[in-house]
Amino acid sequence: MKQSELIPHLFRTEYSKIIAVLCNRFGIDYIEVAEDIVSDTFLTAAELWGMKGVPENPTAWLYTVAKNKTRNYLKRHNLFEKKIAPDLKTRPADTGADIDLSVTAIADSQLAMIFTVCHPSVSIEAQIALALNLLCGFSVQEIADAFLTNKETVYKRLKRAKEKLREENILIVPPSAQMAENRLETVLTALYLLFNEGYYSVSGQHPLKKECCTEAMRLCCILLENPLTATPAARALLALMCFHASRFEARINQKGENILYEDQDTRLWNKDLIEKGLFYLQQAATGNSISKFHLEAGIAYWHTHPEDTREKWEAILQLYNKLLMLEYSPIAALNRTYALAKANGTEEAIVEAEKLNLTDSHFYFVLLGTLYSSKDPAKATGLFHTALQTAKSESDKQLIQKKLDELKDKQ
Repeated sequence: MKQSELIPHLFRTEYSKIIAVLCNRFGIDYIEVAEDIVSDTFLTAAELWGMKGVPENPTAWLYTVAKNKTRNYLKRHNLFEKKIAPDLKTRPADTGADIDLSVTAIADSQLAMIFTVCHPSVSIEAQIALALNLLCGFSVQEIADAFLTNKETVYKRLKRAKEKLREENILIVPPSAQMAENRLETVLTALYLLFNEGYYSVSGQHPLKKECCTEAMRLCCILLENPLTATPAARALLALMCFHASRFEARINQKGENILYEDQDTRLWNKDLIEKGLFYLQQAATGNSISKFHLEAGIAYWHTHPEDTREKWEAILQLYNKLLMLEYSPIAALNRTYALAKANGTEEAIVEAEKLNLTDSHFYFVLLGTLYSSKDPAKATGLFHTALQTAKSESDKQLIQKKLDELKDKQ
């Protein structure tokens, strides 16, 4: 890897790990200090590596420099003796100002941070922003792009969230059994939304942000490494992510345009991820309750079957029926009508789709246009034009225009 690519790569993979360890060590009040120390570590790397070359073990170098900068900060500000040391006396495992950046310590710290940023007192938007920033190493600009907002809004959102955690005096500690029981659903929802933000983002020219998805999967794996958080729902969520991620390469063409499911090259589907998804879905088949992640994972599993059979779409339809009874979602209801069309025909699907009346969503008009394409081409054309006016991203507009061109060729 080129030096110009190495530091951004390490920033993405190591920044959040060091942040988690420092925050876990010194508490929520010192998040900004931790961020400054780690940012300064990477700035030093950029300066020195440019002059002296990349060290033999770049990651170990970063950890060592981060430790040294932490010790220097504590010494300069006399922070350790006056404020932190008294608190550390209540933590028998802590000794001095040493910073443990072992694999185990990093995993424990990140697990603790997941439960901290996903505290119920913080809004779901702020939870996602904090997770992207502190746990995934995303910049404020990247978060702003993801949420289709500006940097100032994200800065304020992050600042308010950190202040809220301080006001609530939230401790950064490994989840207890009670924390896991009370807060795990919130954590899983945050990771689910984080993955979705990457899987389909309406921002810019890049509807698929693999890094966002990869980070969500990594954090979910951390949950599965702890017996208190390795629940059936958590396993089902990771299965869902694996199934969706298996089709990454087939969803976007070389021009960055979306490729519809029925047009995807199934040879590009990742069989290893499909097998992993099936493994985690089987692991999730325990306990007495079923979550929305179980049902969505089941739907995603059937989508890894390339055969266009009635059995497949009937299974997907039944799973959507159960999902809507468990937790209603307009998008899920819309997706259900596509499965209904495949299983029972377009006539029944059109009736159900028009009942939804989701006129603020371009997906609604795209679906209706697709259903009407063979029955009433003129009406389908009008629906696609409406979808084109409603769509926000260029990739969606390109896809809709392609639908219009295909429909014109058939007429």
